[in-house]
Formats: sequence, structure tokens, C-alpha cells
Amino acid sequence: MENVIPYMMQKFSYKNVMQVPRLEKIVLNVGMAEGATDIKILDSALEEIAAITGQKGVITRAKSSIANFKLRKGQTIGCKVTLRKDRMYEFLERFISFSLPRIRDFRGVSKKNFDGRGNYTLGVTEQLIFPEINYDKILKMHGISISFVTTSKSDEEAFELLKAFGMPFAKAS
Repeated sequence: MENVIPYMMQKFSYKNVMQVPRLEKIVLNVGMAEGATDIKILDSALEEIAAITGQKGVITRAKSSIANFKLRKGQTIGCKVTLRKDRMYEFLERFISFSLPRIRDFRGVSKKNFDGRGNYTLGVTEQLIFPEINYDKILKMHGISISFVTTSKSDEEAFELLKAFGMPFAKAS
């Protein structure tokens, strides 16, 4: 409230505070093909995602059958968590200050992962970057897709909003 909104109002010359884009939700998604055959792996991913976010996850199921992937409609394929309000801001703070610096050879997150509607998605290759994860209890290494959904109309607005929150974007090379 004190830093981001005045910065955005000055940057884009908004007349009203309600015009300023906001962070609506953060969605963490873990896709696991092995979850269909081994339920233990899916349960451990659910526990890990709950430890990271402080909120219980939901099992996701396939919407349609795809023969090439040996996938049937209704089969379990992963889990997800949607964070809003206080938990969302708390996760964002921990993610930027603790988790991102733990990535090997980290030079900033890519600026190319915007979807054209003001949303940003980035993938994390291993769950070990989160300090809440206990290395000894991991059954299988997996990645996590993190989507930042904003109310902004353009990618430029969303970029400035996330930058104002402290997201370390990579320098242009």
C-alpha cells in the first residue's frame, strides 16, 4: 500500500487509486505423470506444496483422454494451490527473498514469460529451493509452475507491478 500503489500511480499517471493493477492470486501447480500410477508420489507432492504455502492443495485430474500420453479422462495428474489475500503476499515475500536466491546460477527471472493479458508464469525445476522442504523426506524431485495473476490490462503494467513488489528480473543482454 505504501510503496507499490504510489509508484504505479506515478509511473502510469493514474487518476484514481482503483485504476492501479493489483495482484489477484498466485497459483502453484505440480504436474506429475507418475501420480496416476503411484499415489504415494502424489501425496508427498501435496504435503510439500502444503508446507511451502501453508494451505492444503487440491488434486488435479485430466480433462480429456490423450492416447499418445497413455492418459485417461479423470486420471490424477498433479496438484495445485491457489493463494489469495494475506497468504498470497506472505508467499510472494518468502519466494522473492528466500527461495529465488537459492537457485543455482541465478541471474534473475525471464521477462518473456508474460501471457499478453498481464499474467506472469515461471517454472521452478526443483522443490528444494524452498526452505520449508526437508531434503530427507523427498520421494521424487519435481518442478513447480508458479503463476502470478494480476488485474493489469497489459504486460508492461504487470511487469512494473511485479518489479515494484521486488521481483528480480534478468537484465537485458
